[in-house]
Amino acid sequence: MQVTRVSGALGAEISGLDLSRDLNEETAGELRRLLNEHEVLFLREQAVDPEQQRALASVFGPLQTHPAYGTVEGLPEVMILESTAEKPSKIEIWHSDMTFRQHPPSVTVLRGMVIPEVGGDTLFASMTTAYDTLSDGMKTYLEGLVAVHDFAQGFRESLAEPGGRERLSDALSDNPPVRHPVVQVHPETGKKALFVNALFTAYIEGLPTLESSALLAFLCQHAVLPEHTCRFKWARDSIVLWDNRSTQHKPVNDFLPAPRCLHRVVSEGDHPY
Repeated sequence: MQVTRVSGALGAEISGLDLSRDLNEETAGELRRLLNEHEVLFLREQAVDPEQQRALASVFGPLQTHPAYGTVEGLPEVMILESTAEKPSKIEIWHSDMTFRQHPPSVTVLRGMVIPEVGGDTLFASMTTAYDTLSDGMKTYLEGLVAVHDFAQGFRESLAEPGGRERLSDALSDNPPVRHPVVQVHPETGKKALFVNALFTAYIEGLPTLESSALLAFLCQHAVLPEHTCRFKWARDSIVLWDNRSTQHKPVNDFLPAPRCLHRVVSEGDHPY
Protein backbone atom coordinates (compact mmCIF):
# COMPACT_ATOMS: atom_id res chain seq x y z
CA MET A 1 0.00 0.00 0.00
CA GLN A 2 1.36 3.41 -1.02
CA VAL A 3 0.14 6.68 0.51
CA THR A 4 0.53 10.02 -1.28
CA ARG A 5 -0.62 13.28 0.29
CA VAL A 6 -2.66 15.50 -2.03
CA SER A 7 -2.67 18.85 -0.18
CA GLY A 8 -1.25 20.54 2.88
CA ALA A 9 -4.52 20.51 4.82
CA LEU A 10 -5.98 17.06 4.21
CA GLY A 11 -6.28 14.14 1.83
CA ALA A 12 -4.20 11.18 0.68
CA GLU A 13 -4.36 8.93 -2.37
CA ILE A 14 -3.99 5.21 -1.63
CA SER A 15 -2.60 2.81 -4.24
CA GLY A 16 -1.57 -0.82 -4.19
CA LEU A 17 -4.77 -1.94 -2.45
CA ASP A 18 -7.64 -3.99 -3.91
CA LEU A 19 -10.69 -3.59 -1.69
CA SER A 20 -12.50 -6.41 -3.47
CA ARG A 21 -9.91 -8.87 -2.10
CA ASP A 22 -7.80 -7.22 0.59
CA LEU A 23 -10.40 -6.06 3.13
CA ASN A 24 -9.22 -7.97 6.18
CA GLU A 25 -8.78 -6.92 9.80
CA GLU A 26 -5.26 -5.62 9.22
CA THR A 27 -6.32 -3.54 6.20
CA ALA A 28 -9.34 -2.19 8.06
CA GLY A 29 -7.15 -1.07 10.94
CA GLU A 30 -4.70 0.64 8.59
CA LEU A 31 -7.53 2.46 6.77
CA ARG A 32 -8.86 3.71 10.09
CA ARG A 33 -5.39 4.95 11.08
CA LEU A 34 -4.87 6.67 7.73
CA LEU A 35 -8.31 8.26 7.88
CA ASN A 36 -7.55 9.66 11.32
CA GLU A 37 -4.33 11.11 9.93
CA HIS A 38 -5.51 12.44 6.54
CA GLU A 39 -9.31 12.84 7.04
CA VAL A 40 -10.13 11.85 3.44
CA LEU A 41 -8.75 8.93 1.41
CA PHE A 42 -8.92 8.50 -2.39
CA LEU A 43 -8.71 5.09 -4.05
CA ARG A 44 -9.01 4.38 -7.78
CA GLU A 45 -9.92 1.32 -9.85
CA GLN A 46 -11.84 -0.39 -7.05
CA ALA A 47 -14.31 -2.73 -8.77
CA VAL A 48 -16.30 -3.59 -5.66
CA ASP A 49 -19.98 -4.51 -5.68
CA PRO A 50 -22.58 -2.84 -3.43
CA GLU A 51 -22.29 -5.57 -0.80
CA GLN A 52 -18.51 -5.06 -0.62
CA GLN A 53 -18.97 -1.31 -0.37
CA ARG A 54 -21.38 -1.87 2.49
CA ALA A 55 -18.87 -4.18 4.18
CA LEU A 56 -16.17 -1.51 3.84
CA ALA A 57 -18.34 1.12 5.52
CA SER A 58 -19.30 -1.29 8.30
CA VAL A 59 -15.64 -1.38 9.34
CA PHE A 60 -16.23 2.06 10.86
CA GLY A 61 -19.43 1.28 12.75
CA PRO A 62 -23.13 0.38 12.36
CA LEU A 63 -24.64 1.64 9.12
CA GLN A 64 -27.24 4.38 8.70
CA THR A 65 -30.00 4.85 6.14
CA HIS A 66 -31.30 8.15 4.75
CA PRO A 67 -34.93 9.30 4.66
CA ALA A 68 -34.78 11.13 1.33
CA TYR A 69 -32.70 9.03 -1.12
CA GLY A 70 -33.39 5.93 -3.17
CA THR A 71 -31.29 2.84 -2.49
CA VAL A 72 -29.94 -0.23 -4.25
CA GLU A 73 -32.58 -2.96 -4.27
CA GLY A 74 -32.28 -5.16 -1.20
CA LEU A 75 -29.57 -2.95 0.31
CA PRO A 76 -31.22 -0.03 2.13
CA GLU A 77 -27.86 1.23 3.41
CA VAL A 78 -26.49 1.75 -0.14
CA MET A 79 -27.90 5.12 -1.23
CA ILE A 80 -28.09 6.20 -4.87
CA LEU A 81 -27.01 9.79 -5.48
CA GLU A 82 -28.02 10.50 -9.07
CA SER A 83 -28.10 13.76 -10.99
CA THR A 84 -29.50 14.14 -14.51
CA ALA A 85 -30.64 17.00 -16.71
CA GLU A 86 -34.24 16.13 -15.82
CA LYS A 87 -33.53 15.81 -12.10
CA PRO A 88 -30.39 17.73 -11.12
CA SER A 89 -28.91 17.53 -7.65
CA LYS A 90 -30.12 20.21 -5.23
CA ILE A 91 -27.12 19.83 -2.91
CA GLU A 92 -24.66 22.46 -4.07
CA ILE A 93 -23.16 23.99 -0.92
CA TRP A 94 -20.51 22.94 1.58
CA HIS A 95 -21.74 20.55 4.27
CA SER A 96 -21.11 17.56 6.50
CA ASP A 97 -23.41 14.62 5.92
CA MET A 98 -26.60 14.27 7.94
CA THR A 99 -25.72 16.55 10.85
CA PHE A 100 -29.48 16.77 11.43
CA ARG A 101 -29.14 13.42 13.24
CA GLN A 102 -28.39 13.00 16.94
CA HIS A 103 -25.61 10.65 15.80
CA PRO A 104 -24.29 12.01 12.48
CA PRO A 105 -22.21 9.66 10.33
CA SER A 106 -18.65 8.99 11.38
CA VAL A 107 -17.37 7.90 7.95
CA THR A 108 -18.83 8.17 4.46
CA VAL A 109 -17.86 5.74 1.68
CA LEU A 110 -18.71 7.03 -1.81
CA ARG A 111 -18.16 5.11 -5.05
CA GLY A 112 -18.24 6.48 -8.61
CA MET A 113 -20.69 4.62 -10.85
CA VAL A 114 -21.56 6.90 -13.77
CA ILE A 115 -19.06 9.74 -14.17
CA PRO A 116 -19.28 12.63 -16.65
CA GLU A 117 -16.41 13.08 -19.07
CA VAL A 118 -15.83 16.62 -17.80
CA GLY A 119 -16.69 18.14 -14.42
CA GLY A 120 -18.38 16.69 -11.37
CA ASP A 121 -15.40 16.97 -9.01
CA THR A 122 -15.84 17.02 -5.23
CA LEU A 123 -14.14 19.50 -2.90
CA PHE A 124 -13.17 18.63 0.67
CA ALA A 125 -12.21 20.86 3.60
CA SER A 126 -10.54 20.03 6.92
CA MET A 127 -12.48 21.26 9.94
CA THR A 128 -9.52 20.55 12.22
CA THR A 129 -7.36 22.84 10.10
CA ALA A 130 -10.18 25.38 10.07
CA TYR A 131 -10.34 25.31 13.87
CA ASP A 132 -6.56 25.44 14.29
CA THR A 133 -6.28 28.57 12.12
CA LEU A 134 -8.81 30.57 14.17
CA SER A 135 -7.47 33.22 16.51
CA ASP A 136 -7.11 32.32 20.18
CA GLY A 137 -9.81 34.87 21.01
CA MET A 138 -12.29 33.26 18.61
CA LYS A 139 -11.50 29.78 19.97
CA THR A 140 -12.27 31.03 23.48
CA TYR A 141 -15.52 32.66 22.32
CA LEU A 142 -16.71 29.46 20.61
CA GLU A 143 -16.00 27.23 23.61
CA GLY A 144 -19.28 25.89 24.97
CA LEU A 145 -21.51 27.30 22.21
CA VAL A 146 -24.20 24.99 20.83
CA ALA A 147 -25.75 25.11 17.34
CA VAL A 148 -29.08 23.76 16.11
CA HIS A 149 -29.05 21.57 12.98
CA ASP A 150 -32.26 21.02 11.03
CA PHE A 151 -33.29 18.52 8.33
CA ALA A 152 -35.96 20.95 7.12
CA GLN A 153 -33.36 23.63 6.40
CA GLY A 154 -31.12 21.31 4.41
CA PHE A 155 -34.00 19.96 2.30
CA ARG A 156 -36.00 23.18 2.01
CA GLU A 157 -35.88 23.10 -1.82
CA SER A 158 -37.25 19.56 -1.92
CA LEU A 159 -39.91 20.47 0.64
CA ALA A 160 -40.96 23.44 -1.50
CA GLU A 161 -41.63 21.26 -4.56
CA PRO A 162 -45.23 20.26 -5.32
CA GLY A 163 -45.97 17.35 -3.00
CA GLY A 164 -42.55 17.63 -1.38
CA ARG A 165 -43.78 18.13 2.16
CA GLU A 166 -46.10 15.15 1.83
CA ARG A 167 -43.36 12.97 0.31
CA LEU A 168 -40.95 13.86 3.13
CA SER A 169 -43.49 13.96 5.97
CA ASP A 170 -42.03 10.89 7.69
CA ALA A 171 -38.50 12.29 7.37
CA LEU A 172 -39.64 15.56 8.94
CA SER A 173 -41.32 13.89 11.88
CA ASP A 174 -38.43 11.45 12.42
CA ASN A 175 -35.77 14.18 12.29
CA PRO A 176 -36.65 17.15 14.52
CA PRO A 177 -33.96 19.81 15.05
CA VAL A 178 -30.96 18.62 17.08
CA ARG A 179 -28.25 20.37 19.13
CA HIS A 180 -24.51 19.92 18.50
CA PRO A 181 -21.48 21.77 19.89
CA VAL A 182 -20.03 24.40 17.56
CA VAL A 183 -16.61 22.88 18.28
CA GLN A 184 -16.45 19.13 18.77
CA VAL A 185 -13.67 16.86 19.99
CA HIS A 186 -12.88 13.99 17.64
CA PRO A 187 -13.53 10.77 19.62
CA GLU A 188 -10.49 8.95 18.20
CA THR A 189 -7.83 11.63 17.69
CA GLY A 190 -8.83 14.06 20.45
CA LYS A 191 -8.43 16.96 18.02
CA LYS A 192 -10.90 19.85 18.01
CA ALA A 193 -12.87 20.60 14.85
CA LEU A 194 -15.49 23.11 13.77
CA PHE A 195 -18.90 21.46 13.54
CA VAL A 196 -21.22 23.88 11.77
CA ASN A 197 -22.12 23.90 8.07
CA ALA A 198 -24.09 26.09 5.70
CA LEU A 199 -26.56 23.36 4.71
CA PHE A 200 -27.95 22.09 8.01
CA THR A 201 -26.89 24.53 10.77
CA ALA A 202 -29.84 26.85 11.48
CA TYR A 203 -28.61 29.05 14.33
CA ILE A 204 -26.45 29.22 17.44
CA GLU A 205 -28.29 29.00 20.74
CA GLY A 206 -28.20 31.87 23.21
CA LEU A 207 -27.11 34.54 20.73
CA PRO A 208 -29.20 37.35 19.26
CA THR A 209 -30.41 36.52 15.76
CA LEU A 210 -28.08 38.99 14.04
CA GLU A 211 -25.05 37.82 16.03
CA SER A 212 -25.85 34.18 15.37
CA SER A 213 -26.23 34.80 11.62
CA ALA A 214 -23.02 36.83 11.42
CA LEU A 215 -21.01 34.27 13.39
CA LEU A 216 -22.30 31.35 11.31
CA ALA A 217 -21.55 33.24 8.10
CA PHE A 218 -17.98 33.89 9.25
CA LEU A 219 -17.37 30.31 10.41
CA CYS A 220 -18.78 28.79 7.23
CA GLN A 221 -16.68 31.10 5.08
CA HIS A 222 -13.53 30.55 7.14
CA ALA A 223 -14.00 26.77 7.16
CA VAL A 224 -13.69 26.45 3.39
CA LEU A 225 -10.83 28.84 2.63
CA PRO A 226 -8.74 27.37 -0.22
CA GLU A 227 -5.82 26.59 2.09
CA HIS A 228 -8.12 24.29 4.10
CA THR A 229 -9.23 22.24 1.07
CA CYS A 230 -8.39 19.65 -1.57
CA ARG A 231 -10.17 18.54 -4.76
CA PHE A 232 -10.90 15.11 -6.25
CA LYS A 233 -11.59 14.27 -9.90
CA TRP A 234 -13.83 11.23 -10.17
CA ALA A 235 -13.53 8.21 -12.44
CA ARG A 236 -15.68 5.09 -12.55
CA ASP A 237 -14.87 2.76 -9.64
CA SER A 238 -13.13 5.49 -7.67
CA ILE A 239 -13.86 5.25 -3.96
CA VAL A 240 -13.55 8.09 -1.48
CA LEU A 241 -13.66 7.61 2.29
CA TRP A 242 -13.96 10.69 4.48
CA ASP A 243 -14.30 11.42 8.15
CA ASN A 244 -17.60 13.26 8.45
CA ARG A 245 -16.69 14.44 11.96
CA SER A 246 -13.72 16.48 10.80
CA THR A 247 -14.44 17.46 7.19
CA GLN A 248 -16.94 19.19 4.95
CA HIS A 249 -17.44 18.57 1.24
CA LYS A 250 -19.04 20.23 -1.76
CA PRO A 251 -20.08 18.65 -5.08
CA VAL A 252 -19.23 20.77 -8.11
CA ASN A 253 -22.33 20.61 -10.31
CA ASP A 254 -20.69 21.72 -13.55
CA PHE A 255 -21.34 18.60 -15.63
CA LEU A 256 -24.96 18.84 -16.78
CA PRO A 257 -26.58 17.77 -19.04
CA ALA A 258 -24.32 14.72 -18.64
CA PRO A 259 -25.54 12.30 -15.91
CA ARG A 260 -23.66 11.41 -12.77
CA CYS A 261 -24.39 8.58 -10.33
CA LEU A 262 -22.65 7.67 -7.08
CA HIS A 263 -23.32 5.03 -4.43
CA ARG A 264 -23.00 6.14 -0.81
CA VAL A 265 -22.83 4.20 2.46
CA VAL A 266 -22.39 5.88 5.84
CA SER A 267 -21.50 4.51 9.26
CA GLU A 268 -23.05 5.92 12.40
CA GLY A 269 -20.95 8.07 14.68
CA ASP A 270 -21.11 9.08 18.31
CA HIS A 271 -23.07 12.04 19.58
CA PRO A 272 -20.70 15.01 19.06
CA TYR A 273 -19.28 16.46 22.26
